[in-house]
Amino acid sequence: MGDDSGVESDNFDWNTEDELEIENFHSSSSCLTNVPNGEATTVSGEASSSAGSSCSKLCDHFVGMGFPLQMVCKVIQEHGDENEDKLLEELLTYSVLKCAPKSQVKVEPNPCSSDCAASSWDDLSDTDDASSDYEEITKSVSVNDGKLLSLVKMGYKEEESLIAIERLGPKSSLEELVDFISAAQVVKAEDVLLPSEDQSRYVDNAKLKKQRYYKYEVLGRKKPRIREKKILNNEDDDDDDDEVLHLPNPMIGFGVPTKSIFITHRKLPKEATGPPYFYYENVALAPKGVWQTMSRFLYDVEPEFVDSKYFCAAARKRGYIHNLPIENRFPLLPLPPRTIKESFPLTRKWWPSWDPRTQLNCLRTSISSVKITDSIRKNMEDYDGEPPQHVQKEILYQCRSFNLVWVGRNKVAPLEPDEVETLLGFPRNHTRGGGISRTDRYKSLGNSFQVDTVAYHLSVLKKIYPNGINLLSLFSGIGGAEVALHRLGIPLKTVVSVEKSEVNRNVVRSWWEQTNQKGNLIDMNDVQDVGVECLEQMMNTYGGFDLIVGGSPCNNLAGSNRVSRNGLEGKESSLFFDYFRILDLVKNITTNN
Repeated sequence: MGDDSGVESDNFDWNTEDELEIENFHSSSSCLTNVPNGEATTVSGEASSSAGSSCSKLCDHFVGMGFPLQMVCKVIQEHGDENEDKLLEELLTYSVLKCAPKSQVKVEPNPCSSDCAASSWDDLSDTDDASSDYEEITKSVSVNDGKLLSLVKMGYKEEESLIAIERLGPKSSLEELVDFISAAQVVKAEDVLLPSEDQSRYVDNAKLKKQRYYKYEVLGRKKPRIREKKILNNEDDDDDDDEVLHLPNPMIGFGVPTKSIFITHRKLPKEATGPPYFYYENVALAPKGVWQTMSRFLYDVEPEFVDSKYFCAAARKRGYIHNLPIENRFPLLPLPPRTIKESFPLTRKWWPSWDPRTQLNCLRTSISSVKITDSIRKNMEDYDGEPPQHVQKEILYQCRSFNLVWVGRNKVAPLEPDEVETLLGFPRNHTRGGGISRTDRYKSLGNSFQVDTVAYHLSVLKKIYPNGINLLSLFSGIGGAEVALHRLGIPLKTVVSVEKSEVNRNVVRSWWEQTNQKGNLIDMNDVQDVGVECLEQMMNTYGGFDLIVGGSPCNNLAGSNRVSRNGLEGKESSLFFDYFRILDLVKNITTNN
């Protein structure tokens, strides 16, 4: 299962609910201009040139947006009518910074908003230095509002987009901003060892002013009647799709080796009893209702939610629906280290005392850019000793977002692919060589099982199948289930591996050959090609399947995907129904035979 944001230049969903639509109200055919005595006069249509006609349309446009007529004409007179974006920027600035007292200038209501363009800022201007604050705000807005609007159209929140622009700077590319936001969302969603004081560190007046400026002026959002201060890295109140219901805390499922709490008995629905056994995995933090739907299709089996931080030094919150026995489980030995410094001892020498992390966040399909690690190095080198607290917090935020570790004096770096392999329980160099690129290694590993976690659940099969097992591995990736069974000492008699990626299929076949497997490995490309005739033929040939393992793509479920996080209706994640279809066919064929 990956946490990939799925951002591709040709696949953006621009029709989001955050897209701003401003209607052009043609309420007047004349343009008002200021005369020396400050009064407004009408320039008739007969006296107007084509430029005057253009001016009239601009007046109608901006008046329709809620700006007062006198203000619009004054700005057009001062700056001309050739650059509409420049005029809008000046109108916003004028309404906030340079407007006359309320007794002289009355701001007309905005048809698109219940509040006035200028009065929406009344509650923010509590001090005499408010003007200087807003001058700084509008300067930064003029540089970055294009990128912000693009990010909002892609489905990202303006708060998190603003933070990304501030962190990476005005010269950052849209791709870098998207990657930064996605990583930050993982930190927020996974919340592994995140001190509570860090969660509220963005609440200061300047940032709240800028946030509200974007929301109510640039993006044209409707101002709520009751205003509440928002912590920038919290979800909005109306973001129901991000709500996760009934996830346990701690997330240890029916038990883990490092905790004393165990559940040893559960009642399975009659339709779910095995064999054949089934085991399905996906991201725990899916949109609301997804796990209820998947459970309903998989014979109403209760999901088991487990965080891999109880098995290794990295978090990986996952849900598992299975009909395996849950008593007499046992872990792979030796138990893997569960802290960063135990996993990577060379980091001890360089780890600063003010970095409290002991575990890493969820391992993703991408890593940080060189720009981010270089920025941290430069920030550290500006100070002889420990950097001040605000710099420490900034660096910690970056390190948590991208799972950066300390590799030298003032130096942080992302994990290497072989280090990710170790954390996920794969043999060293499992994904190395054979034509696979470094980028593909990160992607394949980010979408894989955490082997130690899966092996703990599958360990009960060792007594049931001492002579070997027939495995149907759907969406098999780089073979996490196969590696887990092999490490448990369960012989693999026949493995039918169904995997779309040729790179991943090559990784599994290479591992199969290098570990001298004696059974049969059958490659298939697409789960949608697995039908009843195909299954009957294989089951008749190899004697049926004892275990059906799978984890359909999580592209449309993961919290880091703001472009197409549409649950099981998504193009990729709807493949879950193929897992159920194939499982149900296997059960029916087994019963009939």
